[in-house]
Amino acid sequence: MVTPLHAQTAIDTTKQLPATRSELQLSFAPLVKQTAGAVVNVYAAHAVKTRSPFAGDPFFEQFFGGQQFNGPPRVQSSLGSGVIADPSGIIVTNNHVIRDADTVKVALSDGREFESKVLLKDESTDLAILKIDAGEPLPALPLADSDKVEVGDLVLAIGNPFGVGQTVTSGIVSAQARTRVGISDFDFFIQTDAAINPGNSGGALIDMSGKLIGINTAIFSRSGGSIGIGFAIPSNMVRAVVETAKGGGETFERPYIGASFQNVTPDVAEGLGMKQPYGALVTNITKGGPAEKGGLLVGDVVLSVDEMRIENPDGLGYRLSTAGIGKTVKLEVLSRSKEKTITVVLEKPGPDSLDNQMLIQGRNPLSGAHVLKLTPSSAARLRLPSETEGVAVDKVFPNTPAARIGLQPGDIVRGVNGAEIETMADLTKAMSAKPVLWRFDFERGGAIIRQVIR
Repeated sequence: MVTPLHAQTAIDTTKQLPATRSELQLSFAPLVKQTAGAVVNVYAAHAVKTRSPFAGDPFFEQFFGGQQFNGPPRVQSSLGSGVIADPSGIIVTNNHVIRDADTVKVALSDGREFESKVLLKDESTDLAILKIDAGEPLPALPLADSDKVEVGDLVLAIGNPFGVGQTVTSGIVSAQARTRVGISDFDFFIQTDAAINPGNSGGALIDMSGKLIGINTAIFSRSGGSIGIGFAIPSNMVRAVVETAKGGGETFERPYIGASFQNVTPDVAEGLGMKQPYGALVTNITKGGPAEKGGLLVGDVVLSVDEMRIENPDGLGYRLSTAGIGKTVKLEVLSRSKEKTITVVLEKPGPDSLDNQMLIQGRNPLSGAHVLKLTPSSAARLRLPSETEGVAVDKVFPNTPAARIGLQPGDIVRGVNGAEIETMADLTKAMSAKPVLWRFDFERGGAIIRQVIR
């Protein structure tokens, strides 16, 4: 028997389609007037030293006594958008908008401009928090619960595309919990078809009640312009980062759970007797960590966090991060073919020992890289399996030899000039040499990358 279409899907009566011609002529104008004042323009400037082609040339330096051939600094600028998240002048934008900036200016919708103070910058979430002093309360956007956003909801995107001035575009939510996008470490986004272009980064994605549901961050495009695939950081993640900044934190710390996870493939799901492949499969448990204390076992599959379904490890990481350090979360777990519920207290990552980290300097290809000996907490912060050992790159400073050879945070130094690197002492000894050619072995994403540098 064929089931009537109206009997297959229940209709949500709280959200209605336009039924008359007059309803089709309704306008977003009142909503724009209500919210646009809370969206700002962000101007970031960074002075870059210009270097003469003769600098570092032994032939010319013998005539000029090693004098530096540096020209006047050149100013690089970037343009983006931001959202006032608190009337006191706290503004949310993307980290990539202000990355490496020496000065950051904020222009309000009424034309006033202010120098801003950077309260927090976080590469992993691609969010930054600014503070301006306007001398009066500013219009701010309230944060919605992004978990309640549904595919098909109407949305507006407000920002400053291509620097043409504040612009509003409309669309719908195209997808929720979009992962494997490769934009930031926290791969969990709201996808929208509202037109988003360069300059919209850091701008607002709002719902029909005038609340912020996301910070517009990136687009998928082959031409550089909008093709209707844009991504926004959910407001629940924004809320967690804003609260960190209000509490005095300069970077966002993800909670430490003490376990490693991988995707549940169709084959794994079949082997575990699961009807659908979803969840996060536990591959390693750190001794004495929160996961072990809570009763999580290797081979378990985390199905939900606080009754929110988990599709993959990225989704799990997002749920734990928005829960926050010190919180107790309830995990529904498939363990040994039985479902059970356990509780885990999310801990603060332990500090890295100062004796086991250093900034590499001098005339060598790794100069400008900050490295550290991996611990379970630092491995988790760098999005590496908690059991990973070795010396890893924690930060790469711009315009340094390490940046120029393409070194990235999370890269593990496995070998230098044939010497195996396991400890900081191994790396220090290897870097003290002055060979004609440098040979490096780096591990990235489980693969070994070999480089030879003169």
